[in-house]
Amino acid sequence: MSKGQNKVKALVTIAMLSSIAYVLMLVNFPIPPFPNFLKIDFSDLPALIGALIFGPMAGIIIELLKNVLDYFMTGSETGVPVGHFANFVSGLLFILPTYYIYNKMKTKKGMTIALIVSSLIMSTIMSVLNYYVLIPAYTFFLNWPAMGATEMRQYIVAGILPFNLIKGLAMSIVFMLLFTKMGTWLKKQASYNEYKVRKVV
Repeated sequence: MSKGQNKVKALVTIAMLSSIAYVLMLVNFPIPPFPNFLKIDFSDLPALIGALIFGPMAGIIIELLKNVLDYFMTGSETGVPVGHFANFVSGLLFILPTYYIYNKMKTKKGMTIALIVSSLIMSTIMSVLNYYVLIPAYTFFLNWPAMGATEMRQYIVAGILPFNLIKGLAMSIVFMLLFTKMGTWLKKQASYNEYKVRKVV
């Protein structure tokens, strides 16, 4: 397969994974007792598959495209893509550490460790981001009453942090089920693309 054909194959696959991620983003659901706007979806999983096959940039592109598609197709209650920005960053915090950790330990155990660590990283950083950026942005654009520092910390500790931990756990479980079936194929695809890159270089 020529360099041009490899590039076309990669672009087509990334576009397909982006479309799947967008559809999965629409299939979301809340988890009681968390607020209804905190919803779980599995749209980060196609981005993780793309990253494992084509490298981290593919995962970033898929995360970006799914959020751009969703913003233009469904809009945002704030008028600006605050929620989409949060989804994009959250996705990167999940898929990128998973990619890099797994590439150090290319085993099923390594993937399990990578997913657990990534879930913890995502949950921690998203809590900080919510405190300093996202909640103030929602408050501003939706004209909500401003929270005090203590109230905001309680809201994050009782709501945002455990929700993201549960979300990370749910995505990890689903991905491990997929990885059990697709792990060998993913390794072959990643090795093939790595070989082609080395050959071109």
